[in-house]
Amino acid sequence: MASLSWAAHINTHTSTKSKSQKISETQRTRRRMRRLARTHSTNVTRVSATTRRRRWHERFSMSSFAEDIANGDITTGEDPVVRQAALDALGNMNGTVVAIEPTSGRVLAMVNQKLALASGAQPCSTIKLSVALAALSEGLVSKDTPVSLGARWHMNLTEALAHSNNAYFEALGRKLGFEKVAYYAHEYGLGELAGYDIPGEQLGEYPDAVIPTKLGGVGKMCSFGEGVSMTPLQLGAMVSAIANGGTLYYLQHPTTPEEVANFQPRVKRQLDIAPLIPEISDGMAGAVQYGTARSVRLNFNEEEVLGKTGTCSHEGTRYGWFASYANTNVGRIVVVVFLQGGRPTFGPKAAEIAGRMYRNMYDHNFFVAGPAVLPDQSAVKTVSTNP
Repeated sequence: MASLSWAAHINTHTSTKSKSQKISETQRTRRRMRRLARTHSTNVTRVSATTRRRRWHERFSMSSFAEDIANGDITTGEDPVVRQAALDALGNMNGTVVAIEPTSGRVLAMVNQKLALASGAQPCSTIKLSVALAALSEGLVSKDTPVSLGARWHMNLTEALAHSNNAYFEALGRKLGFEKVAYYAHEYGLGELAGYDIPGEQLGEYPDAVIPTKLGGVGKMCSFGEGVSMTPLQLGAMVSAIANGGTLYYLQHPTTPEEVANFQPRVKRQLDIAPLIPEISDGMAGAVQYGTARSVRLNFNEEEVLGKTGTCSHEGTRYGWFASYANTNVGRIVVVVFLQGGRPTFGPKAAEIAGRMYRNMYDHNFFVAGPAVLPDQSAVKTVSTNP
């Protein structure tokens, strides 16, 4: 009992006035109880603060849903199977879907053209594709190079793309520096019009200088696209270049049967990325197989899909991106889904929509229609970067 001497002391002497035992606390016990009370009070306060933090929710002013978003679209020159698949997949979500033939730059379908051709939005984690290609071009990493992200924590490019790891791409951005990051971003088409004579297309924006340190500097530019405005067409053109081996085409949107019949691909420039594409393909495939874009597989498993998601918010609006291409035996098609709204809007939702679209096209035999006819390279025109 000596070990319990700090507890309440029991007086075992029998009282003549009462049969009950008298219980009194020793001075040592009172000190111990005061310490316990202070500790309990501190713990309660700490838990309450944690609870308050968990109850905080970001507030959004834009709805994730919209009606009649395709009203006013010009569809005469679009592929009817692809367009219907995109419409059905998007449903009433507030967003746009752009489908591109990567071997020519032809826009096969563009649902909600008003949004697709607008001035763009923060690219969120889809910017990581540009940063990955820049780092590979500079020889900083290969797909298997472990990058230290802290004590006993390393990650390679494949896993960083698949899981969209922000710390990894912030580290790459700091190693590259703003000038190189910006150079490659412009090389891949950011900050310039993606289309060739597409009426109403607006220009995204890539800053001339690194954003302030208080906003995250070059690291946040490379992990979230902070300070950058990118359009669905710009992202689609870049992913098309990845899908076709390095040709950055001007995107063209035929609007009449005559324009379809006389379609002529136009090359903006050749990118020196052919040796790098296998280095990022595993990460893009991993995103769909087990990473941030695995929601594609809720609806579509028949063909390989490679892609990259993006989720972020800005001034009361949340953005959800997914850029991808289906790698099939009969050709490839690029699909970009961009969503805007509130809490239901995020990258995996955009990936789910793309999966539904691929399913719709597959069920209508789009992927067995025969290989995409590659344009005669002698007839393909290379035009200036200012259409």
